[in-house]
Amino acid sequence: MRNWKLTLAYDGTAFHGWQVQPGLVTVQGELQASLRRVLGEGPLPQGSGRTDAGVHALGQVASFMLSAPIPPENLARALNRTLPPSIRVLDARHVGAGFHARHSAVAKTYEYRIFRGSLCSPFLAPFVHPCVWPLDFSLLQRAAQAVTGEHDFISLAASDPDQTLRIEVAESALEARSTIRTIFDSGWSEEGELLKYRVRGGGFLHHMVRNLVGTMLEIARGQFAPDAMLKIIAARSRSAAGPTAPAKGLFLHSVEYGEDSIL
Repeated sequence: MRNWKLTLAYDGTAFHGWQVQPGLVTVQGELQASLRRVLGEGPLPQGSGRTDAGVHALGQVASFMLSAPIPPENLARALNRTLPPSIRVLDARHVGAGFHARHSAVAKTYEYRIFRGSLCSPFLAPFVHPCVWPLDFSLLQRAAQAVTGEHDFISLAASDPDQTLRIEVAESALEARSTIRTIFDSGWSEEGELLKYRVRGGGFLHHMVRNLVGTMLEIARGQFAPDAMLKIIAARSRSAAGPTAPAKGLFLHSVEYGEDSIL
């Protein structure tokens, strides 16, 4: 048996998220089915995080064990022949037996894309959140910088109590019960008619990035005070924050691992 690490990109529009669910089409389910078609083995690939329905990935990571002696480049080629066109294997490689796509992750980066123009191309529309309100870019940046560091992000987590504590980078059992997370970098950039928010952290609560974006947009359009972000975090209440931004603008950008976990 060999341990494998795959890096994947996918358009999440047609999928009910990453995780296998009965009767629904998911990315994890499609990858498992493809492995079974190619090799006759059907391990359940473990993802670095469970992206929600409609969320995309530029660099999702999956790990699993296989007994088939297939070269990495051949596995990637064979999977891409049988996977739906909306899922692509970017890289396949052998890794150490202790590597786990979720448990070994040390940081993840998400990107959220907003379209500010008046006419959005149909080829871009599935991957952006159109925002027609006037926005103060300096307030977006100010709010983004306020969330860096260690905070209790329960105000920015999913309101469903069963989902609030779900994390995207697994930590210890004790940490999993906490809503405290550390954000390393957080900021906005402008690229023509696109606004991009990129956030890098050690772990994220369910809906946390989308709730951060929704709240920042409310601040930037004057619905909250300019310095509201830290007060919203301190309130420890989902009702204090802004709405959840749509899933279609969110991308899992990349996942980071320590060298020791891969070897």
